[in-house]
Amino acid sequence: MPRQAPGSDATTRHLLSLCGPLPERPRALDLGCGPGRSALLLAAEAGAHGAEVTAVDLHEDFLDELRAEAADRGLDARIHPVRADMGALPHPDGSFDLVWAEGSAYVLGFDTALARWKRLLAPGGTLVLTECEWTAGEPSAGARAFWEQHGGLRSTARNLAAAQAAGYRVLGVHRLPDSDWDAYYGPLGARADEVGAAAGPAPDPATAAVLAGAREEIAVRARHGHEYGYTGYVLRPVTAGDGGAWPARPETAADRAAVRAVNLAAFDTPLEADLVDALRDDPAWLPGLSYVAEAPDGSVAAHALLTRCAVDGVPALALAPVAADPAVQRSGAGSSVVRALLAAAKEQGEALVLVLGHPAYYPRFGFVPASRFGIRAPFDVPDEALMALVLDDSVPVPRGTITYPAPFGV
Repeated sequence: MPRQAPGSDATTRHLLSLCGPLPERPRALDLGCGPGRSALLLAAEAGAHGAEVTAVDLHEDFLDELRAEAADRGLDARIHPVRADMGALPHPDGSFDLVWAEGSAYVLGFDTALARWKRLLAPGGTLVLTECEWTAGEPSAGARAFWEQHGGLRSTARNLAAAQAAGYRVLGVHRLPDSDWDAYYGPLGARADEVGAAAGPAPDPATAAVLAGAREEIAVRARHGHEYGYTGYVLRPVTAGDGGAWPARPETAADRAAVRAVNLAAFDTPLEADLVDALRDDPAWLPGLSYVAEAPDGSVAAHALLTRCAVDGVPALALAPVAADPAVQRSGAGSSVVRALLAAAKEQGEALVLVLGHPAYYPRFGFVPASRFGIRAPFDVPDEALMALVLDDSVPVPRGTITYPAPFGV
């Protein structure tokens, strides 16, 4: 088996291209490397002169295969196979410029992998991983039944929210093509047929279970492959002021007083705090789209809110207010809560977000001047201060004037 999950050299190269400039000889860590297809490519092509790759797996047979292939390609001086548990790595903090995990993060779980591997990255380092996800908005019962046996799947939007809440900036996202699945299941099916033929009509229970599992996985892909797929993520830990590791989540009823206190502290007048309270009782309020970021002690450090507005009668979202406790401003708490909130809006199927704010701040989330889409405020504002973010580019962006909820008073 050349690979232990869907993938290809073309996908590895594309993900590598999304990393941006790397050191001339980057220090790379390939986790769950298997026979080492990614490790070999990184050693040959990452950076100007190829990477110095530490390749980790628990299976010595895979590592032996990698050693032999590296020697054949003249890369054995650059590839260092290590038998280790990728959930309990011995390497010091900041050891690598590139941490790579194609098809292996699921062993720990996406969120756990994000948390445990972050410390390994040097300043400016990049984490690349692939994860199996739902691609259908409402997966069928058959697809769900299969994947629930294997820990379940999430959507891209939910994984993006998890990455942002864990303190990463998203450099790129890439959906693996169907050909990457063929490159995995072709050899897997052939191997299952080979083992089945050797085992005969009455294989031992362990072999029978392995064969049944492989054949079921291939059959489920044939029936339901349009409902799920692998996605590659290229992530970089954020720096101070750009969304640090402040856990963000939907607010609860218990947070209301703290949300008001943060808004009172963040602004010179109580207008924003009063606006939040008024919007709670307005039809424009949308469950699950008021988010808070937590300080290390669990208190509310920042708040961001999306409510329903419209552009020429077409539903959209208004981002306001966004508030961070003055004690943590410029630490990334505000960025973290905004990123998580926008990901939640995308997950709920929203298509367009509008904000009136500082033109040096909101572009980091993808906002651009709303005038590019022919969208206007119902009052005079500087062109660069009214911004729009398209969450779903399959939906036409409306043109016209924004209608805000009544509590905005405009």
